[in-house]
Amino acid sequence: MGRKTWESIPPSFRPLSGRVNIVLSRSPDSMSVPDGVVLSKSLADAMQVVDSRDDISQCFVIGGGELYREAMNSDRLCKIFRTLVHGEFECDTFIPCEIPKGFIRDTESVPGNVKEDKGIQYEFQIFVRPATAGSNSHSEMNSHVSNGVAHEEYQYLNLIRDILQTGIRKGDRTGTGTIGKFGASMRFNLRESFPLLTTKRVFWRGVVEELLWFISGATNANLLREKDIHIWDGNGSKEYLAKIGLGHREEGDLGPVYGFQWRHFGAKYTDMHADYTGQGVDQLANVINTIKTNPNDRRILLSAWNPADLGIMALPPCHMFCQFYVDTEKGELSCQMYQRSCDMGLGVPFNIASYSLLTCLVAHVCNLKPGEFIHTLGDVHVYSNHVEALKIQLEREPRPFPKIRINPEKRDIDSFVLSDITLEGYDPHAKIAMDMAV
Repeated sequence: MGRKTWESIPPSFRPLSGRVNIVLSRSPDSMSVPDGVVLSKSLADAMQVVDSRDDISQCFVIGGGELYREAMNSDRLCKIFRTLVHGEFECDTFIPCEIPKGFIRDTESVPGNVKEDKGIQYEFQIFVRPATAGSNSHSEMNSHVSNGVAHEEYQYLNLIRDILQTGIRKGDRTGTGTIGKFGASMRFNLRESFPLLTTKRVFWRGVVEELLWFISGATNANLLREKDIHIWDGNGSKEYLAKIGLGHREEGDLGPVYGFQWRHFGAKYTDMHADYTGQGVDQLANVINTIKTNPNDRRILLSAWNPADLGIMALPPCHMFCQFYVDTEKGELSCQMYQRSCDMGLGVPFNIASYSLLTCLVAHVCNLKPGEFIHTLGDVHVYSNHVEALKIQLEREPRPFPKIRINPEKRDIDSFVLSDITLEGYDPHAKIAMDMAV
């Protein structure tokens, strides 16, 4: 912020809490500020301070007018928050009202509804620059904008870019090492398209078969391997099971993981061959029944996190639980999922598609339309051996999302097979190989 902006803040609120305050002044030596407040002579000097500090993840410019003008012309500007007040007012400080070239309106995060307070109408607006690393072609960027809204895949790409630029390096269970942050969210519209990422090819058949495997309540990874799907091979190997103290298990016996918890929560687990029919709580059946009979219920939850069983699982659930929400006016079903551990390179693209598909299937059997999938992420990280591959992905422009079609004759969640779910219009960039950390 500039000196005048700093001085306009009531002393009792200076410095602004929960952030690093950087004040720009041509004569910083003449200013007296509290400890912790940084004085800089220019925006360029301030950005050097930002770049040098590990405790700053985002930088906001909050005025005044001259500083706004400089920031609006900066190549580092990535987002603009604007309050548009309708009416004519006497003002003495002005900044350019034109949004810089290359920025587009984000109407997903802020729909743009006009509000009113004491007779004055106003609206909040957000503009974003959906640029990818190594590309400054605004015409190319805008070719992937629909109705002025940035392609939803940029949420994923920009999160990766933010992690690589400002994330914290940490060790991890696998010994691979990560760069990460804590807390993020993404939102995907399921009404007209399906969020299967396009900047690399995502293994669609694996997404569908794994979800159907979850739905069946199975815990036998060999069932997927027999279909040439090897995403659980590492965590189901005899070597890995022995390493975590489960060496008595057969290869492929993952223990009471996702599907078991969805269909038999609370049942006593013995092995992957046992018949658990009628045992435990069938959460998925309860979810569907509640959506049909009591759609306003705020307890339509599906949980894979069972503390009593964590010690006998091959891998504690990364995507822990989700909540379903019915818009009874529109006849739409939405889902929000919380994921505690988020492998941005390999896991998250799969997870986005899997829970979006789950939402579509549950909506289908409940005679509802898909609404939104909201992905809430906890520990978001990039494995160190994925960094170079992700840099390649960041150079690619998203393409239109595909659509899915579900067999209209199937209305039972347990009846679906791969051929009942058709993917249409998927035209991704080429596959990018990444090794899984085990």
